[in-house]
Amino acid sequence: MDFQLSEDNLMFRDAAREFAEKRLFPNAEKFDEEGKVPKEIYDELAELGYFGMLVPEKYGGMEIDTLSYVCAMEELSRGCSGLMIGLSVHNSLTCEAIANFGTDEQKDKYLPKLAAGEIIGAYCLTEPNSGTDAGSLKTTAKEEGDYYVLDGTKSFVTNGGLAGLFLVFVLTNKDAGSKGISCLLVEEGTEGMSIGAPEKKMGLKASDTREIAFDGCKVPKENLIGEKDKGFKIALSLLSNGRIGVGSQAVGIAQAACEEALNYSKVREQFGRPICSFQAIAFKLSEMAVKIDASRLLVHRAAWLKDNGMQHDTEASMAKYYATKSANWVCNEAVQVHGGYGYIKEYPVERYFRDARVTEIYEGTSEAQMIVISRAILK
Repeated sequence: MDFQLSEDNLMFRDAAREFAEKRLFPNAEKFDEEGKVPKEIYDELAELGYFGMLVPEKYGGMEIDTLSYVCAMEELSRGCSGLMIGLSVHNSLTCEAIANFGTDEQKDKYLPKLAAGEIIGAYCLTEPNSGTDAGSLKTTAKEEGDYYVLDGTKSFVTNGGLAGLFLVFVLTNKDAGSKGISCLLVEEGTEGMSIGAPEKKMGLKASDTREIAFDGCKVPKENLIGEKDKGFKIALSLLSNGRIGVGSQAVGIAQAACEEALNYSKVREQFGRPICSFQAIAFKLSEMAVKIDASRLLVHRAAWLKDNGMQHDTEASMAKYYATKSANWVCNEAVQVHGGYGYIKEYPVERYFRDARVTEIYEGTSEAQMIVISRAILK
């Protein structure tokens, strides 16, 4: 088994690390306070190709492998996880949906613009009354001539106020449950579509999260992704991709928190010596390092399996489950290492603690990951 990253993996990791250290980490607290990332940052990322990481080269993307992708995304998350999750949804959910399931016409129309960052993608699955039970969604799409007419509401839409293209899961057969779900591409500005105000969140405040409502929204039938009534399989397939991305996000947050705790423990003195010299603190730091390394290896394994065309749904769930729980533990302990200062916004660990919490919820809760894992081992 070769655990050495390739030259390409290292190149993408190091480039993302440099950008994060120069442009994200110094400004992340400001982004958090203002609840947004400035357009100039997105423009820089677009110029560097980060909006087309997984898009085929023929459509203007970089078409990098998933392992390179997670290496880069970990570093961007380490700099600003709120920005990173928007890029993750754009790349691993929206772009991959069109690249893997779209028609040639859909690919020609949308992928070049998505890869260039001219438009940003959003993923609309969750609803006010359907979260983990995504198959019970209620948003409908009725056929009327050459159109589908959408009615319903989507919740917690990442990139909701930024997106130019929305991947929307709808009921096209109300009597079939999850077997009657289809997937549609809806362009921003379509009549009958409205975008709510930004959600006021505990963490990831730099990420744009909103409710999207559809009231008689007419979408051309050619915007159907894949087959009619086969959209739920697409949703599940994309969620495996997204879970690998969230796993890398969690590793990035944990790494940042660990580094802050380590550095602080070397300069903070109590009883006449640095607190890192006390076994109670040294053991905390040691366990942080172990959990982060194990999390990173699980994420890399899932990415490698995907790159090699192998089954990776269970491994993606394992990676997300362990990495997100570890990130929350690491951030909690990082605050503890800082003592009272860890509770003050002046210190980054306060933000990491808040940002890490949602990683156990979105892209499938930790409990949902355990369902996937238990089904696999009990089969």
